[in-house]
Amino acid sequence: MGVDLRLGTPVKSLAAMLSEDGFDAVFVGTGAPKGKDLRLPGRDHPRIHIGIAWLESVAFGHTETIGENVLIIGVGNTAMDCCRSSLRLGARNVKVMARKPRQFFKASEWELEDAEEENVEIVINHAPKAFEVVDGKLVGMRFEVMEYQIEGGRIVSERVAEEVLIPCDDVILAIGQDNAFPWIERDLGIEFDKWDVPKVDPATFQSTRPGVFFGGDAALGPKNIIWAVEQGHQAAISIDLHCQGEDVSQRPSPGMRMQSRKMGLKEWSYRNDYNPLERRLVPHVSLKERFKQLNIEVELGFDAERAAAEVQRCLNCDIQTVFAAPLCIECDACLDICPTDCLSIVPTGTEEEIESRLRAPRRTREQGLYVSAPLKQTGRVMVKDEDVCVHCGLCAERCPTNAWDMQKSWIDTPHAEDVPRCSR
Repeated sequence: MGVDLRLGTPVKSLAAMLSEDGFDAVFVGTGAPKGKDLRLPGRDHPRIHIGIAWLESVAFGHTETIGENVLIIGVGNTAMDCCRSSLRLGARNVKVMARKPRQFFKASEWELEDAEEENVEIVINHAPKAFEVVDGKLVGMRFEVMEYQIEGGRIVSERVAEEVLIPCDDVILAIGQDNAFPWIERDLGIEFDKWDVPKVDPATFQSTRPGVFFGGDAALGPKNIIWAVEQGHQAAISIDLHCQGEDVSQRPSPGMRMQSRKMGLKEWSYRNDYNPLERRLVPHVSLKERFKQLNIEVELGFDAERAAAEVQRCLNCDIQTVFAAPLCIECDACLDICPTDCLSIVPTGTEEEIESRLRAPRRTREQGLYVSAPLKQTGRVMVKDEDVCVHCGLCAERCPTNAWDMQKSWIDTPHAEDVPRCSR
């Protein structure tokens, strides 16, 4: 597409890029590459490592060994990389030390499961206090054992129960990552907050200096890669408008389109067979084999037969159940045929009152209930719990008045190519 990719070209000055190099716009997507440190007594010992820097050293082959007993401080996904890499470099006893209980962990659940499968011990409620160094040798780390009072999913109080010393040969700090902008001069009109994060418009991704844009972890803090990709797309719209001398806030609006999938009385343009099979586990390399080399791929993936069986479990998340309250005659046919009891016709009321009247228990409050307008027969409301629905479409097939329909949804997220160009 004509992109000029310049490798081996470190950026040392944003001011130079804007003035000497003559760039009209700059997009910064450098992530959060600086690992956070833990300034405690004994910190200066050489066998205490910053997680992200240590992983980089392992990846480039600079670090090839580690001690037998390793402590990982922190319990995010970087910590999971550190503990599993330690095992592959020869560690025999690896502990991940977490300050809080498991429900507060930041690591993905599958990352935790994979680490525990490899016999990594995850120790909860241990707050770091000091590194224990004796005669110049790192021998362990001191922790305060915490006790918490938790109410409504939040910690309301805490206390130190005791102090313990846990032996180790190496400590790897994986307590988070920060931005690093030593190459951005602070007199360019780009404002930063107290965490050294640039102040960025969340819609345009433009900084406080016009023409300088940020995206990904460098912009709004750590999320996953798909957010970084989308922020790049949105910044591209802003850059295009900026280079044309137009207002970067005047951008195409996101939207959604829906269309019925009904082709006949009981025919649909998508496969709606419900398969109740349990999810298949992805095959993994055996524990004996996976430690023989550092870069072995642990997850093998599905073979063709298993993949074909797994896709039968698809719940057609792009096919939405759409309800038209004026057409409903309250015959209860949809309630009778629903295999999961996700539908209920109940008297209206507060959220708590409606929840108490559901035919199936509500799984989570994070997913809002669908509550229709009052039905014309009795004034009751149709309620649907999306967390319980399996998108089988039986309600729409059974409904005699077409009050229920199955409609495909498209989410229209504008990209740079969607910006009108009729005035250019």
